[in-house]
Amino acid sequence: MTIKTAGTPLLDTLPGDAEISFEFFPPKTDKMEQTLWSAIETLAPLAPRFVSVTYGAGGSTRERTHATVERIVRETTIPAAAHLTCVEASREEIDEVARAYWAAGVRHIVALRGDTPTGGPYVPHKDGYENAVALVKGLKDIAPFEISVAAYPEGHPDSADKAADLDNLKRKIDAGADRAITQFFFEPDLFLRFRDDAAAAGIKADILPGIMPVMSLAGVTRMAKLGGASVPEWLPALFEGLDDHPDARQLVAATVMAEQCRRLYAGGVRQFHFYTLNRAELAYAVCHMLGKRPVGAAQEAAL
Repeated sequence: MTIKTAGTPLLDTLPGDAEISFEFFPPKTDKMEQTLWSAIETLAPLAPRFVSVTYGAGGSTRERTHATVERIVRETTIPAAAHLTCVEASREEIDEVARAYWAAGVRHIVALRGDTPTGGPYVPHKDGYENAVALVKGLKDIAPFEISVAAYPEGHPDSADKAADLDNLKRKIDAGADRAITQFFFEPDLFLRFRDDAAAAGIKADILPGIMPVMSLAGVTRMAKLGGASVPEWLPALFEGLDDHPDARQLVAATVMAEQCRRLYAGGVRQFHFYTLNRAELAYAVCHMLGKRPVGAAQEAAL
């Protein structure tokens, strides 16, 4: 008996027209540095639009962030973006860091208000930038940086409501930011509604969805709570019983990311920002499913 199936193929081949970018964090040890550079070397052939390097609360990773970004600029052709926050630093200190980045060849800053190291309520430094809006303006006064800012599909925890949060995002864009990168989320509809609401609010800049791999359910749940993101009921159920099966857990994580990106692509999204956690495998696999191929290999195939 022949069984006929309806609809599209299980996995459509995508044309590779999506733009991608990756986030890393600065390594603390020599071993972690080796892992980071292995990830960068693996992902670089996919020709990311840029890669960004995070910055610890209160500038706790300032030197390591600077060293990592500077090395990317020096040793690769990938545009590198450095995160910079307002937390526990004066304007003079932040401006000094920004000037050092410009002198090192860094042309892209991810400008963030940041959170306090203790996790308590945010209090601006008495001589510092009040918030991300002020930071964007200050950076533009220093040099013509390309600037990315944060966006929150479910609203920032400190915002009164989603309308106030959107208004704050618009102020950051109006201050000179070039694009926004979202907090991670797991339901594609959350991002698609947020994108449409942002457009209705007059925000014309690109908004990149932040895609987070579930390498640790406990870790993702903790980060979601801190950042005001939701964890859908189906997510813990998918990872239940996989603590002692890391390879199976990674396969499930890749499936979750791939399905999320597939649905976003179907909704018209063509730019994706991956929080790699300094690991290449999951991001590489999902980019492959988005149709991305190593630049050299794609050129050879066309010959």
